[in-house]
Amino acid sequence: MKKLFLILISSLFLCQAFAQKRQVKIMTPYGKMILALSDETPAYRDNFIKLVKKHFYNELLFHRVIKNFMIQGGDPDSRNAKPGEPLGNGDVGYTIPADFKTNLFHQKGALAAAREGDNVNPTKASSGCQFYIVQGKKYTSAQLDQIEARTGHHFTTEQRKVYETIGGTPFLDGNYTVFGQLIKGMDVLDKIAAVPTDANDRPEKDIPMKIRIVHKFLFF
Repeated sequence: MKKLFLILISSLFLCQAFAQKRQVKIMTPYGKMILALSDETPAYRDNFIKLVKKHFYNELLFHRVIKNFMIQGGDPDSRNAKPGEPLGNGDVGYTIPADFKTNLFHQKGALAAAREGDNVNPTKASSGCQFYIVQGKKYTSAQLDQIEARTGHHFTTEQRKVYETIGGTPFLDGNYTVFGQLIKGMDVLDKIAAVPTDANDRPEKDIPMKIRIVHKFLFF
């Protein structure tokens, strides 16, 4: 019971930290998700808002879904894509410089920018449009120690608590830019992450999205 209470308190704390930020609503066949954009990554916040206002994301797909990892969308090539067509290479013709913040990390529900691999992108610059939302899983202290030893990235005490009680993808920290957080609709994230996928991790049944700016903020 004590552990459950700790998880609930940690979840509430994380949501409250983002509650007054600029928010967007992602509508899917599985329900709605509310995400708050961080003011600490203004280039990412402003770019995402610009694309949302242009209705860029409407009818694009969550084209890459991996259970216990993340759901990814924002590829413009996914609009009207044929069934089974490989996706993930579409973009808007520009990237955004990496912007890593200690308090923006890959906890469950983190909104982060996709990017090309280090072999062609050593500066870790992000896609101008593709994003992912972390589902992840819980990690033990020993597992976090192993990730630190392998990657050289150090986790703070608070990050460790979150990864052990709420979960996420800690091995991505310091490599991909986090710029927001899911504050409502974790159940929708879990439903999408559980759908059947093909060999390229594309959902067998298309999952289109629509994204809108939230004008009445969600508070806790």
